[in-house]
Amino acid sequence: MKKLLLLFLISLFTITANAQDLKQIIDQKADEIEEQVIEWRRHFHENPELSNREFETAAYIAGYLNELGLEVETEVAHTGVVAILEGGKPGPVIGLRADIDALPVTERTDVPFKSVATGMYQGNEVGVMHACGHDTHIAIMMGVAKILTDMKDDIKGTIKFIFQPAEEGAPQGEEGGAELMVKEGVLENPDVDAIFGLHIWDSTPVGTIGYRSEGIMASVNSFSLEIIGKQAHGSAPWAGIDPIVTAAQIINNAQTIVSRSMPLTKQAAVVTFGKIEGGVRHNIIPESVSMEGTIRALDEDMRQLIFKRLETIVQNTAESNGATAELTIHKGYPITYNDPELTAIMAPTLDEVTGGNAQIMDAVTGAEDFSFFQEKIPGLYFFLGGQSPDVESGGHHTPDFYVDESAMKLGVRTMSNLVVDYMNTAGN
Repeated sequence: MKKLLLLFLISLFTITANAQDLKQIIDQKADEIEEQVIEWRRHFHENPELSNREFETAAYIAGYLNELGLEVETEVAHTGVVAILEGGKPGPVIGLRADIDALPVTERTDVPFKSVATGMYQGNEVGVMHACGHDTHIAIMMGVAKILTDMKDDIKGTIKFIFQPAEEGAPQGEEGGAELMVKEGVLENPDVDAIFGLHIWDSTPVGTIGYRSEGIMASVNSFSLEIIGKQAHGSAPWAGIDPIVTAAQIINNAQTIVSRSMPLTKQAAVVTFGKIEGGVRHNIIPESVSMEGTIRALDEDMRQLIFKRLETIVQNTAESNGATAELTIHKGYPITYNDPELTAIMAPTLDEVTGGNAQIMDAVTGAEDFSFFQEKIPGLYFFLGGQSPDVESGGHHTPDFYVDESAMKLGVRTMSNLVVDYMNTAGN
């Protein structure tokens, strides 16, 4: 018995020692590749492409991964790139994901690599900008691919690098993003055991990481609403059925969904009207009004209740005014849900790699289609601090979005260390 215990302790010490050796190698290589990661980021920032149109972006990524000698597949979910690294030792299969699309935003930041690119969005020519940091995600993942490829003889298992298009949503009438990648089998052949993803964050300091167990980002569904009344002269409203008044009442009544129907001590929820359109002249009551909005929730039961309550309010309010209404709730993204067991296992890695600056954060009511991967397998999604001490960012999805490039090295180190630690945990 004593002999078995001794052998176990020796084995445990060897695993720990090997893991520490690999961490030191990761730190060294992250230092060496930092400048290259920044150069990659600037290339992608200067050459952004919209969702499902990331042709040059994908070609650049695939070209580099081929140079590393990885098994590379292109045109996944239209423009996605997937690469497989076989480690030198048996072990689990880990997925690492980076999103690659940009937004229809015209950049205002004063940087040498400022985007002046344009593209077509909903039939209009628009400016295109990496206004959410996906350019940094690509560059970080390429750096991780380089480091782990150099260490492949010591890697226990397989790594699947997933460069995903259309996180911001596929163009109207098209499929795309993580949902389509899952549909096409990206988590299979080989079957992925766990997946990790990150998002750079312009409002938390460089050197920090934010994470939480369970819901970290909300589900999202857009909705559209058409209210049909009866047109009349504005001087004789009794001769018509006013869809504008009906719309106003629906908006007001819908505010009670969150304030009176949601158990807000449990989780947050949001119902927002973002667009209302109707009428052509000051003295004409129009026949119809169109509205659009968004629904966010961090609990699936609350999400379904919002759907039900909104439908009830829309129909009953319209009926009370003599109008008719058609509500369409569009398919969206699920809750970005961090697997509790995986989060607990990997939390020490986040804490170690940041030197104690990994903090449990509040949930975010923004949404992420990384959630489609997490529906199928355990996943961990976290936020990488990218706040500049010198330049104020205008916020994500704005023309003045800005992140500090020094944040990316921690992203490279974190993703690489998550791989090493998970493989040592799951493989023993």
